[in-house]
Amino acid sequence: MIRRLLFPLALGLSGVGVLLWLGVWQLQRLDWKVGILTEISDRIAAPPVSLPATPTEAVDEYRAVRLSGTPTGAEVHVLASGTAAGTGYRVVSAFVTDEGRTILVDLGLLKLEAKDVPPVTANIVVEGNLLWPDDKSPSTPAPDLERNIWFARDLPAIAAHLGTDPVLVVLRAASQYDPRLTPVPVDIQGIKNDHQGYAVTWFLLAAVWAIMSAVLIARTLRQNPRTPRQKD
Repeated sequence: MIRRLLFPLALGLSGVGVLLWLGVWQLQRLDWKVGILTEISDRIAAPPVSLPATPTEAVDEYRAVRLSGTPTGAEVHVLASGTAAGTGYRVVSAFVTDEGRTILVDLGLLKLEAKDVPPVTANIVVEGNLLWPDDKSPSTPAPDLERNIWFARDLPAIAAHLGTDPVLVVLRAASQYDPRLTPVPVDIQGIKNDHQGYAVTWFLLAAVWAIMSAVLIARTLRQNPRTPRQKD
C-alpha cells in the first residue's frame, strides 16, 4: 500500500511546493515593484529643477524640470487612446528654450476633430518631467508623414524629423496653455504592476493541485490490491 502511495504523494507535494514557491516569488517581485513605483512617484512630484545640460535616461528619467521658451509651431501628432484626457493626438512640439536649446515638449492631448487648428506660439514657462517613452514596439506602424500622424512617441525619429535634440519634457503645468490641448502629465498609472495577480494565480493553482492530489490519493486508497489467481 505504501509503495502505491509514493507516486501520488511525491507528485502532489512537489507540485504544490513549486506552485507555492512561484507565488511567494511573485509577492517578492511585488514588493520590489512597489518600491520602484514609489521612487518614480517621488521623482515625478519633486520640486522642479533647471533642465540638465546633457540629460540621460539612466540618470534623469522622470526628473521634474522647469524651463522657459517658445513652441516653434513645428509639431507631430501621436495617436493616443486610454489617456486621462481620452482619445486624441499627443502633440509633441519643437521647443526653443530661452538659452537657445531646441528640445521636444509633449504639450498635451489634441481632440481628433481639432487636428487642423493652428498651434499657439508664445513664450511660456513649462514645468514637467523628462521622459524616454517606450511607446514603440516591433508592430508599431510607420508614421503617416503626409497627414502628420504618428503611432508612438519614437523619440529619436521625432527629434530627427523636427530637427531637435532627443530630449523630451512632458508638460505638467505652464504659465500659459494652448487652448487646443489638455495636459497629460507623467504618472505611474501606465506602468504595469501585475505581480499581485500573478501571485494569486499561482496560489490558486497550488490549491487546485493539492485538491487533485488528494482525490488521486483517495482513489488509490480505495482500490483493493488484486488477489493472486488460484492455480488449478
